[in-house]
Parts: sequence; C-alpha cells; structure tokens
Amino acid sequence: MLLDKILEKYPQQEDSLLEILLAFQDAKINHFISEDEVRQIASYLHISEAKVCSVLSFYTFFRTENKGKHVIQVCGGVPCHVESDFNVAKTLEKELGIKVNETTENQQFTLEYTSCIGLCDEAPAMRIDDKVYTKLTPNKIKAILAEYRVYM
Repeated sequence: MLLDKILEKYPQQEDSLLEILLAFQDAKINHFISEDEVRQIASYLHISEAKVCSVLSFYTFFRTENKGKHVIQVCGGVPCHVESDFNVAKTLEKELGIKVNETTENQQFTLEYTSCIGLCDEAPAMRIDDKVYTKLTPNKIKAILAEYRVYM
C-alpha cells in the first residue's frame, strides 16, 4: 500500500509526523487523509490519534475529507474584505456555481474560507492548492479560473 511505502521511509518518531503527512497527502490521488490512515500513522509513530488529528486540524493545507481536485481558499482576514470593493467569495460562488464549503459537480473545485493568508498588504487574496493570488478583481478571478479549467 502507498501509506506503508511512505512510512518505511521515515523513522518511527514523532518528529517525522509532519513530513509523513505532507508526503502521504501529496502522493494520494484524492489528496486527503482518512480516519483509518490517521490510525495507521499514529500506530507507526507510537503516538495518539489525537496528536495526528491536532496537526491535521492546525495546518490549513491538510485535508481530512475528500475535496475537489483544486481547493480554493478565500482569505477570511479583515484586510481582504476592507481592501476590496467586491466580495471574493461571492464572485467565486457565482463563477463556480457552488457555495462556500461545497465542491463542483465535476469534482474539480472545492471552495472554502481560510484564516489569514498573510498577504494583507496585497489584499484581497486567495489560494488555489499551494499557489496564492493577490490584488484580486472580478476579472482577475475569471482569468485565474480559466487557467485551471484548461487543465481539466
């Protein structure tokens, strides 16, 4: 199994947890870590499942449920709302035909809020997978989505 192959690359110590989670999530086709996989990782590292879950829930880039191929995270920080004369989330909802915390029917996009992305001076901002986009406008959002749709 994929998880077993990844686990054997790392020492059985708690310090390996973050690296294991990153490597495993990245290697999986659906890019999320299930409850059963949490149990396996915890057992391998001789730590509690709660410890694994706390790491998964702390970092916004980890997924614990099946989501779309591309996860769009809208910054929930105040500057991203104050610096904009439009609503980024509402624009994305309209363009994608879904609401926040939903996934498109074709499983290509999941839309969600995240805590501050850390680019307040370039607000408004959003992240798609691991790429951040700043100084958003409705037209810029449409162009960005068009790029991702080309590769579908």
